[in-house]
Amino acid sequence: MSTRLPTYFISHGGGPWPYLDGPFRRTFDQLEQSLLDIRKELNDAPRAVLVISGHWEENGFAISSGEQPGMVYDYSGFPEHTYHIRYKAPGSPALAKRVQELLGAGGIGARLDPDRGFDHGTFSIMKPLYPGEDIPLVQLSIDRSYDPALHLQLGRLLAPLRDEGVLIIGSGLSYHNLREARGVEGVEPSRQFDAWLQQTLVAGPANERTEHLLHWEQAPLARAAHPKEDHLIPLVAVVGAAEEESGALVYHQKDLFGRITASSFRFGNVPSVQ
Repeated sequence: MSTRLPTYFISHGGGPWPYLDGPFRRTFDQLEQSLLDIRKELNDAPRAVLVISGHWEENGFAISSGEQPGMVYDYSGFPEHTYHIRYKAPGSPALAKRVQELLGAGGIGARLDPDRGFDHGTFSIMKPLYPGEDIPLVQLSIDRSYDPALHLQLGRLLAPLRDEGVLIIGSGLSYHNLREARGVEGVEPSRQFDAWLQQTLVAGPANERTEHLLHWEQAPLARAAHPKEDHLIPLVAVVGAAEEESGALVYHQKDLFGRITASSFRFGNVPSVQ
């Protein structure tokens, strides 16, 4: 694929939701439809997918490099069968090495991890997005310093992949305060922080976006929305990979878990409008 691909930040939902039935599964119907719409707007399948997952933290950066990655069941309290599911997409040692080289050329070290499996920040979105499980898939960790400047630079260094047929996805949640997500306490923080994200990422000029993200803690109720920013930092990285390009809202829900506002975003144009 020669056309430059956009990048995405996807609010990935709760646990292994695509593998469930019943009311909890239905909570994510809007999210699932947004993923189907993303697949449609991308037209031809990407050559490979790189997911920067908020569920993989390291001191520094690591890249999954195995040929047939396993699974990481990083959740609890779900039915027994969800601890035996498999998302069988192949890994890509070649892409992992390419990522390592791009980062290294910019002064960011990253180690290859041949044993890392797919965590639910990755397989929960990939199952609806590419159910054929046949597109090579690589994960990239975040650095547990959560330094936004570092992750913006990470994204900038990854940008050439967009011209090489690699779809870059940041997987997290636009609101991630699990203690308050199911109560009234989460309503206003999720709503106000989401409104700030939409103003910053979509309505505001792209050339001001970086500065706002560097100081995201100044946003309304920022720390109430993200007591720990592991699920926000992947957004910073994918913005870095499309830093001067327009943002668009691709998923928005006001009643996630009954009360919470959540959103996903695209950066850059889809291939059909380039």
